[in-house]
Amino acid sequence: MRRPIAPDAVRRIVERLQGAGHEAWGVGGAIRDGLLGHDDLDWDVATSATPAEVQKLFRRTVPVGIEFGTVGVLDDAGIMHEVTTFRRDVQTDGRHAVVEFGASLEDDLARRDFTINAIAFSPRTGELRDPFDGQRDLEQRLVRAVGVPDERMREDRLRALRGIRFAARLGFTIEPETWAAIVRSAPYLGRLSRERVKQEIEKTMEQVVCPSRALDMWRTSGAMAALVPALAEQDDIAFAAADHVPMPGRTGRAERAEGRRGRRILSMFLGLAPQRVRTALHDLRFSNTDVRSMTKLAELWVLLFEPMSRVMSDTEPDDATIRRWAAATGRTQLAELLRAASARWAALRAAGRAAPTAERVGSVYRRGIVIAYRDPIELADLAVDGEDLLREGIARGPALGKILRALLERVVEDPTRNTREELMQHARNLARDADGQSGDVER
Repeated sequence: MRRPIAPDAVRRIVERLQGAGHEAWGVGGAIRDGLLGHDDLDWDVATSATPAEVQKLFRRTVPVGIEFGTVGVLDDAGIMHEVTTFRRDVQTDGRHAVVEFGASLEDDLARRDFTINAIAFSPRTGELRDPFDGQRDLEQRLVRAVGVPDERMREDRLRALRGIRFAARLGFTIEPETWAAIVRSAPYLGRLSRERVKQEIEKTMEQVVCPSRALDMWRTSGAMAALVPALAEQDDIAFAAADHVPMPGRTGRAERAEGRRGRRILSMFLGLAPQRVRTALHDLRFSNTDVRSMTKLAELWVLLFEPMSRVMSDTEPDDATIRRWAAATGRTQLAELLRAASARWAALRAAGRAAPTAERVGSVYRRGIVIAYRDPIELADLAVDGEDLLREGIARGPALGKILRALLERVVEDPTRNTREELMQHARNLARDADGQSGDVER
């Protein structure tokens, strides 16, 4: 197993701490990932120096968690590295811990969640401190709690979800006693803040290639029923759909990463009643903007997914059919619905179930984007508007809206009809027919 490779900035932080007579070690996920051959730039440092001593040693610091012993040290590039004083927990309620400084490195490692995260590395000497055999568990591909699993879960209920995420991300197995403790912890997960649960879902979607494995463990352990009841009975295919949305990635445009993360999250909920989706997202503290956009897609899914699936399983839809879909979704939402449907269809195909082919889905997506922005699909695209009909005395009140919608349906079927002359004549015919029906009723 190779040694981690510390960035130069981390080396300089460690050397300054050690030069001032303090212990300093790289700890946490960077060491775990480095031993696995995946260098991680987000290095954390554990030290015997107190927060006040760290602040004196470095010119640019941020008090990110002084009460817990953590000071952010900014390197020359402005990147922040968390430097935390050795500590031990003296009290915890499953959400918050009271810590005591003046502990040793071994004490500090003993308070960590899993053995694979309880390894310290000296960037200066290359020495590893591994009092809980984390390297052995890395080799055996195991997620194992440090010490007594039930105690670790009681100290911080979020550890149950973190253990699931690590196992899914790394392709590891959760050690049986640790898994049993996670299952026993599930009924108490409601003590976690909704914000922390949301963050854990987001991290899963950002870090795990196949989130369905983590979601299945959430459900099997009882965590899903405790935290997101709406998803507890969701179809496995809905979870698997997230596997077919590209990972957000750590590079590239931030809005693209956010879009992919949002699609992965939404994929879990699609197929549920829109009101349940809205309630669950509100409960998880998603922003009002996210709740509105995701709920809208959940509504469109209920309306269109099955009809789209039937048509596309049999044949390539014609332009008129795609225009009808675009008219139902709105110009900007067709692409999002097709992306979500594409992931669900990919999951169905992977499970050996019937679904439109990838080639047909790709073709319809490309055509759909062109059609949605080229063809008339909204009332504003019509060659006439309500004022035109009012000026001609054709209709007013509720009848006006009904006629405009009928004109749009006519144009969606055939865009060549979108001329002022043809639409005005058709509007007159519709108004005359409506007057005739009204007269028949009166007689």
